Amino acid sequence: MSRSIKLAVAALLCAGAAGASAAHLENIGRSATPQEIKAWDIDVRPDFKGLPPGSGSVQRGEQIWDSTCATCHGTFAESNQVFTPLVGGTTAEDIKTGHVAALHNNTQPERTTLMKVSTVSTLWDYIHRAMPWNAPKSLSTNDVYAVLAYILSLGEIVPEDFVLSNKNIAEVQSRMPNRNGMTLDHGMWKVNGKPDVHNVACMKNCETEVKMASVFPESALNSHGNLADQNRTFGEVRGLDTAPKPAAGAADAAPKMDAGHALAQKYSCLACHGVSNKIVGPGYSQVAERYKGKPGAEAQLIDKIRKGGSGNWGAVPMPPQAQVSDQDLKTIVHWILNGAH
Repeated sequence: MSRSIKLAVAALLCAGAAGASAAHLENIGRSATPQEIKAWDIDVRPDFKGLPPGSGSVQRGEQIWDSTCATCHGTFAESNQVFTPLVGGTTAEDIKTGHVAALHNNTQPERTTLMKVSTVSTLWDYIHRAMPWNAPKSLSTNDVYAVLAYILSLGEIVPEDFVLSNKNIAEVQSRMPNRNGMTLDHGMWKVNGKPDVHNVACMKNCETEVKMASVFPESALNSHGNLADQNRTFGEVRGLDTAPKPAAGAADAAPKMDAGHALAQKYSCLACHGVSNKIVGPGYSQVAERYKGKPGAEAQLIDKIRKGGSGNWGAVPMPPQAQVSDQDLKTIVHWILNGAH
């Protein structure tokens, strides 16, 4: 949603609240406070409207990257062990022309972020609002500039001694490898542009329910654990609930979720760890089995989760979990070591 549309929606909501009050409908809405609007209105447009002032160097970005980002994206943003690579597949000629040749000649086996993204504002905006995965919005404005500067340096879009800021980011946009790879002549970009589709709205004999084009077979739905548990616990997007359904005649009341289980879901631990099965990392029942009967197991596991790392369960790394409070971490570990159910 564009910045102007968002502000218009906010104004309409406030006006609606005022109108409701005038109609003597008590407790129906209220005006949004300036602080609430400011917290919501954080998007950055391609023309850099909404970009806050700040700066960050490649050197500082590398430090943040190694401590916060490398566990999921690799030291040089080239890893595909957890997420697809961010860097690779672009050339000096691409930077010159603004068109990524590998998108046409298929010489790159996997399309990276720098191959596809057309606007540097998209990268700034996404890092700002969604990264790191386990603690979104925890990076300061200057940290976001620094991390983005480091990524851009890995793609040789900026030099290694570059300091990215709100004052020079437009110059960086002129060097984005795929800056000319996006069409603007459509309704999503221009209000008077051509629509992306030309279908005519159905006005009769309409379908009364949505029919999915394809679904997982029942036998495969839960092969990697309940998908609904594997999303971060905020925003509107939720995974399909693939948990096994109770048998006919089973008790309707669901068992109360253990406090440790609830916290593992709250902190998105279940995105990488199933309760009883491996997803990206080991299932918690496997962890419990490995630590069973070991002296000091609780302290060891707390330390491993807090610091993150790799090698104990294979090469895929786990990011440090600094955002989890000491008490919550202790509750999660207690739940894991006691069978995680």
